[in-house]
Amino acid sequence: MTGFASLEGKVAVVTGGSRGIGAAIARELGSAGARVAVNYRSRREGAETVAGEIDGVALAADVADPGEALALIERVESELGDVDVLVNNAGITRDTLIARMSDDDWEQVIDTNLRGAFNTCRAVSRKMLRRRAGSIVNLTSVVGLHGNPGQANYAASKAGVIGLTKALARELGTRGVRVNAVAPGYIDTELTNVLSEEIRGSILGNTPLGRLGRPEDVAAAVRFLSSDAAAFVTGEVLLVDGGLGM
Repeated sequence: MTGFASLEGKVAVVTGGSRGIGAAIARELGSAGARVAVNYRSRREGAETVAGEIDGVALAADVADPGEALALIERVESELGDVDVLVNNAGITRDTLIARMSDDDWEQVIDTNLRGAFNTCRAVSRKMLRRRAGSIVNLTSVVGLHGNPGQANYAASKAGVIGLTKALARELGTRGVRVNAVAPGYIDTELTNVLSEEIRGSILGNTPLGRLGRPEDVAAAVRFLSSDAAAFVTGEVLLVDGGLGM
């Protein structure tokens, strides 16, 4: 039973799907009935495990590279069919204060988080436009909306994802292609496990729901925006942050 927000018969691509939020999204889309391509850059074992759980495929590609991003989409089309849903989740952090931030720290984050989303959006757009159908969901962050000390590169990349989302929603919407973003708050993953108890306590104190999010919380929002249940929703940024960003 796929139920509400079914993706039965759809083909979905989830970038950065080997762990954490990406893995939860891949599982959720698979449970909704989609055939899912789980993209990874280096964590092959994790991606293959997730793909095996949902009868999907694990495909390697560094989406920050335009040629690899295009090859990824072409391979999905060859193995599974035309892409109905693209979820841009691949992302990295290189946190440090701007006075200490190297060019490499800046460029790697921008390339993976923003250029990677651009590369895959461009790769799927032509066929989606031709078919007059498709849904793109880009993962941004509350940090892209409100900033955070020590994350100038990450905040800039995620703010850029919001701009990309809204521009493409206007550009592709006339042909029935929807583009939305999901902005997670602090989610209980490997990235937040390194937070000190003091910082964690401060976050929880400012979060009305009083807890960190779960990857499954984000995945449910992505499933909704990917499906026909959100057929009249485009250009939106859906915060999944327990109220932190209010």
